[in-house]
This record gives sequence, C-alpha cells and structure tokens, in this order.
Amino acid sequence: MHVGDRDYRSIWLAGDGWRVEIIDQTRLPHEFVVRPLEAMDDAAVAIRDMWVRGAPLIGATAAYGMALAMRADASDRALEAAYSALMATRPTAVNLRWALDDLRGRLAPLAPERRTQAAYARAAEICDEDVETNRLIGAHGLSLIEEIAARKAPGEPVRILTHCNAGWLATVDWGTATSPLYHAHAAGIPLHVWVDETRPRNQGAHLTAWEMAGAGIPHALIVDNAGGHLMQHGQVDMVIVGTDRTTARGDVCNKIGTYLKALAAKDNGVPFYVALPSPTIDWTVSDGVAEIPIEERSGDEVSLVQGRMPNGSVGMVRISPEATPAANPAFDVTPARLVTGLITERGIAPATPEGLAALFPDRAA
Repeated sequence: MHVGDRDYRSIWLAGDGWRVEIIDQTRLPHEFVVRPLEAMDDAAVAIRDMWVRGAPLIGATAAYGMALAMRADASDRALEAAYSALMATRPTAVNLRWALDDLRGRLAPLAPERRTQAAYARAAEICDEDVETNRLIGAHGLSLIEEIAARKAPGEPVRILTHCNAGWLATVDWGTATSPLYHAHAAGIPLHVWVDETRPRNQGAHLTAWEMAGAGIPHALIVDNAGGHLMQHGQVDMVIVGTDRTTARGDVCNKIGTYLKALAAKDNGVPFYVALPSPTIDWTVSDGVAEIPIEERSGDEVSLVQGRMPNGSVGMVRISPEATPAANPAFDVTPARLVTGLITERGIAPATPEGLAALFPDRAA
C-alpha cells in the first residue's frame, strides 16, 4: 500500500539482506515509525507488545523471527528454543502456530549450515503467499459489494461496517476484511465505511481509519456501541470483519466486540461476512467457545488511552480511578450460526463444516 511517496508492505527485508523491518503500529496514526528487528528476541517483543498484530502478520513475523534465530545459532537446541519462545508470545492467533510449525518442519531435517538460508527463503515465501491470498480474498469479496451496489441508485454508496483492523497493516499487504474495500474503491464503486473504534486498543480508530484516509475511501469513526443503532436505522448494508482463528465448523474468533456486532446484524437482517486466509482456519478445533484460548491482556490497556496531547506529543491518559482494576479479554467467539459467509482465497463458503471442507478438501482431511 502507498504511504507518502512510496509503497510499503507491513514487513520486509532491509537493504543488508538479513535485518527485518516493520512498521511500529503502536505509534500510528500520529507517527510513522519503522523499526528494525535484528534478533529473534526482537521479533518476539514485536509480536507480544503489538508493534505488529493481526494473525497473518504475526505468522510472517514469527517466520522471520525463526530466520533471525538461525542466523545467530542454527543448532537443534537453538531451533527448539526459538520455536518455544515465539510460540509463547500470543496464544490466540493460529497463524503463529502454523508458521512456526511450517518453519520447524522444514528446518529440522536440514544440516545446520543450510538452515539460515532456508529459513529466510521460506519466510519470504510466506509473505508473498499472504499478499496473493489477500488479493484473492478481495477479488471474491468484491462480488458481494457489486451485488449490493447494483441494487442502489447511481452514486449511492455501499455502507460497510468493520471492526478492529483487518487491513494491510494486519497482513503483509491488502488486508483481509479491507481487501474487498480496496478492490471496490479501485473499481469506482462508491463506498462509505463505518469504522468501529475497537476499544481498548483502538485499532479501528488508530489503524483502519488511518488506512481509509490514506486510500481516500469515505469513512467515519464510530464508538463500538453505535453499530446496532446504525443497523436498526438501515444505515449498514453489510458487515465485514477479519478473524484470528476460525474453527473447522465456522466459529470465528476475532477482536473483542465482534460477537455483539454479529448479534446486532442477525437481528436486523444485515449480512455478516468474515474474511480470512486459509492458514487462519484451525482444523483441529470444532467448538470455538469451548476450545479457543482467549488472551487476557493487561488492564492498563483499558484504564489508559493513547492520544495526541495539546502540546503535540503522544502520551497516555488515565480514564478510570487509580483504585479500579480492569479486566481485558482481548477476543471473543462468534458462533457460526451468526455468520453469513466466509470469504477466503478460494471463494466464499457457508460457515459450516461442509462449506469449509468443500473449499479446502485437501486441508479438511
């Protein structure tokens, strides 16, 4: 995607061919900061502290984290240590496990002297595959937007609500839930995007809004609790969100608050779609509510809010009493019965075991 005077991915190799560079998403939208990752520990911190976030980007960063680890020490012991350290960074996004299993499976049979080059090569492949996967998600999702646009008066926008950030910043490029938006915008379809703020980390306010503004897509930031009201009054034509893990039967784990949007959409007859690359499907899990571990993050994320101060600096402001503790479950699970369809790189599937297995018979087996 285009930022300033150049195109960016969310993660890339530096000019020296071994360091990895990322956009520090904790500094957006107020500052655009590129950080280098020079060791496996840097990649682990980037994932854990959410310099990078979004299931596909977490997987790509973990893959490069393995490459950095092999560059420092390609022994069997170091391979297992890097795998364990990176696996422990975030518990919910299944792409993390998928990427680490992939890298370990490829590297373990190799002689240590071959592991570094192989790890860098595979990490680059994972990034390229993610870009193409998300491009295809956008192409399939575009058909849904075109259907709605065809029923509208000329010039009337398709109004889409999204939650959290499933944009190019959450992937290597294009995004998942935003990829259909970028395709529709490029096709000249009028859009209006309702951007949930997405408390407590405000990824919608900080990241999705920043992406929409940069792309020139008409949008408005709304508080998380406004979505149901807008749906009641006919101001939302469809909902598209991303996911950090989807079960084999179509349950969807995504940023906290997604479940409530799905309930409101169901009650108001608004189509609720989830955009996801296939590595986000966890074929080992059936019941998302019972089986997916939900990350509990620091209560400070609830009690403190980041923003630009009157003097222009960026800082944190406390919004609750010092003595009040905060609970912070980071994700929730939307049951498959509330999901209209799953937009994948192979097409659009019903959120059912049969629907997913029909698109991915090789993986469902």
